[in-house]
Amino acid sequence: MSETLKYKIALSLIPGIGGVLARNVLAYIGSVEGVFSESLKSLMKIPGIGEINARRIKNSDVLGKAEKEIEFIEKHKIETSFYTDNNFPRRLRSCVDAPILLYSKGNMNLDEQRVISIVGTRNATDYGKLVCDELIQQFSEQNYKILVVSGLAYGIDFQAHKSALKYNIPTVGVVAHGLDRLYPALHKETAKQMLANGGLVTDFTSGTKIDPSNFLRRNRIIAGLADATIVVESAAKGGALVTADIASSYNRDVFAFPGRAGDTYSKGCNQLIRNSGANLIDGIDDLEYFMGWETNTKEKVIQSTLFVELNEMEQKIVDLLKREGELFIDQISAQMGLAPSRVSATLLNLEFKNLLVVMPGQMYKLR
Repeated sequence: MSETLKYKIALSLIPGIGGVLARNVLAYIGSVEGVFSESLKSLMKIPGIGEINARRIKNSDVLGKAEKEIEFIEKHKIETSFYTDNNFPRRLRSCVDAPILLYSKGNMNLDEQRVISIVGTRNATDYGKLVCDELIQQFSEQNYKILVVSGLAYGIDFQAHKSALKYNIPTVGVVAHGLDRLYPALHKETAKQMLANGGLVTDFTSGTKIDPSNFLRRNRIIAGLADATIVVESAAKGGALVTADIASSYNRDVFAFPGRAGDTYSKGCNQLIRNSGANLIDGIDDLEYFMGWETNTKEKVIQSTLFVELNEMEQKIVDLLKREGELFIDQISAQMGLAPSRVSATLLNLEFKNLLVVMPGQMYKLR
């Protein structure tokens, strides 16, 4: 059993200490092991902690719970990713309130070149299912390296997963419980099929009870994993609109398919579009336009850079992006061995020279 993993899991289980406070504590103390050996007095001095939370850290029985969880994940071959680990999804890491620990099972790349979340009502109409299916078919026809994320719920979520399997597109279901069960149980067979090309993700431990509040908490992962969230159908109120709102707060793109005036399960989409909470799309052409997805990007870049004078630093970044395609600013900084502040200034110059496209989450690619 990994001792470090035990402390990582334990930190995620402390009552009242969510992702924001957990990061704050770890930044001050420096190690997950140190969180549990630090004195009460020292913990109380950490901004945002105070006496109540400090006592929760010192008096909690989470280490014992963490040991039991490790037994479960080892038995069922479940992967973990802590927010400081290299395998933690980079898009999600940039979200301030993201969970600090994820559990996953399957065969997935959460840092795929393109990640799209598709959400909607549980009461999907034939129109909504058709729109969802056609969009994912278009992903397949374009041969995009893309991952489809949804919540494995009834309706649009389930349709998104089924269509992804149908067209051989990797798909991940973010669930609102531990990986010892599946809710709803009717989707168990589809979930098993997803493990071969995608899988399941959660921040809940085994034994977690099904609770309505868990689904709202789950929505921030659906939004945070993706470059953009697409609402296919939604009533005037619903979880899909919550996910769209969270995605907007993360500065991610939000799209919605319009519906006929008066249709119950198009009211939410029409409302989003009317209030500028989402861009209207009716197919992949619109999505490609808004997201800046283009083919033959490298060839265009080679031609465009022939007549642009670059300094040494700019040329190195251009060469790096030619090789890698798309990179987050922290990846560029790490590969070049430079501080993000220095890299940021060079990236800005390349933007002014019309050589870069800035994508959600501070991801960069050559124009």
